[in-house]
Amino acid sequence: MLLETLTSALLGLALAWTATHRLPHRLPARPLVLSTGVMGALFGAFVMHSALDAGHVLVVLLGAVIVSVASLSLLLRPAGRLRRRSATA
Repeated sequence: MLLETLTSALLGLALAWTATHRLPHRLPARPLVLSTGVMGALFGAFVMHSALDAGHVLVVLLGAVIVSVASLSLLLRPAGRLRRRSATA
């Protein structure tokens, strides 16, 4: 269980670090992104471990990655401003 926790936290940190380097203009402050990635992965591992019990390490880690990516995607902002012109302009 401890190995699952540490591995899922490291996976969440790696995903968040990758997101901050690939999309810095679309994300808020780096500490918020890093902590969201780690907390999302830990929550995903907790939910999957509670649902499946012991013996499904890869599935627990997959759940951690899915929840971490989902929580990081909630932080994304639009790439640019949408400018719409009215029909009369």
